[in-house]
Amino acid sequence: MIPEVLDIDPAQLVVKRRERQGGKAQYGKQASTGERFQVQEGRARLWVNLRDYLDTGLFLDHRPVRRMLGEMAAGKRFLNLFCYTATATVQAALGTEQAGGATESVSVDLSNTYLEWARDNFALNRLDPARHRVVRDDCLRWLQTAKAEFDLIFLDPPTFSNSKKMEATLDVQRDHGQLVSLAMARLAPGGTLVFSNNQRRFQLDQELAERFVVEDISARTFDPDFARRPDIHHVFLIRHREAI
Repeated sequence: MIPEVLDIDPAQLVVKRRERQGGKAQYGKQASTGERFQVQEGRARLWVNLRDYLDTGLFLDHRPVRRMLGEMAAGKRFLNLFCYTATATVQAALGTEQAGGATESVSVDLSNTYLEWARDNFALNRLDPARHRVVRDDCLRWLQTAKAEFDLIFLDPPTFSNSKKMEATLDVQRDHGQLVSLAMARLAPGGTLVFSNNQRRFQLDQELAERFVVEDISARTFDPDFARRPDIHHVFLIRHREAI
């Protein structure tokens, strides 16, 4: 039915179904085609792979968030934690046609596969690797030792991770307080942390709301095709109190 409605070859239709999985299955390959192609999102060109993994390299529900980061990033130092394929960094680095983008960025992830993908996305958009760096590390460990300050930080941890490369498991509901606190220690005065996650039943640690200025903007970050699932992600703007 779908090929007929869209008038496409059925061989070009790719169906993804997300099911509850555990252990290594949740990260496993579904195929090994190596087949990637470019898509356009705003000013950015990005590589996606529809066949080899459950995730394609581009989280569609975060389109408004990436667009917002691009609008916020002009002249800023940008940090992307749990960067995945660094599509958010690309948007921040390109910024808007009127104001430009981030002056420099650091994108941190533990996966070599995703970081190579990120480098390919940077090259596709002609971003200078000397100004837009990728770092392979456990984000929690990196934050505990980092010294630099950033004007705009995007923190988008997975709901849960038990990667053998990490020192411990990560549960966003349990661990987000520590992650946000460490990220805020790297946020420059007047800066903004954009904290996002996909835990359906997520509840923000109230201690964070007492220590920082927190604004829940989740309702403003859904394109119409995701509006029917208002719990698909949660997005907060977090700032130091003295910046207000």
